[in-house]
Amino acid sequence: MEKKITKKYDNGEITVVWQPHMCIHSKVCFHGLPEVFNPQKRPWVAVEGADTEAIVNQVNKCPSGALSYTLNGEEKTEGEVVSETVVEVSPNGPLLLYGNVTIKGQDGTTQKKTKVTAFCRCGQSNNKPFCDGTHAKTGFQG
Repeated sequence: MEKKITKKYDNGEITVVWQPHMCIHSKVCFHGLPEVFNPQKRPWVAVEGADTEAIVNQVNKCPSGALSYTLNGEEKTEGEVVSETVVEVSPNGPLLLYGNVTIKGQDGTTQKKTKVTAFCRCGQSNNKPFCDGTHAKTGFQG
């Protein structure tokens, strides 16, 4: 069983929370705000690299939910997104669903997701129906 750790990066105004076991390595964070998210550096999250608004906007684009944040010590609430639902096919990667969705599992359980949800397209994820980044390791093309 994979160890589930949580790392926090704080600048006094915002705390970025990273849960590596959820990360699908989409590089959305790195490509969108490299001043804060740089996997070549340690620590890889440098919250002093941008203002709070820019960090919040970038974290909200995380397709896996591996990145989240808190402001002034208060938990960020996962409110529903009021927008049209959009589905985007990621080149050689997951199916990204933007908006509110309820996923019903085979066992009858339900799970609500907001913002962006990444669904596996390669069929190799160990976290189905969600993407876990395995497509990059297997060379999935599609």
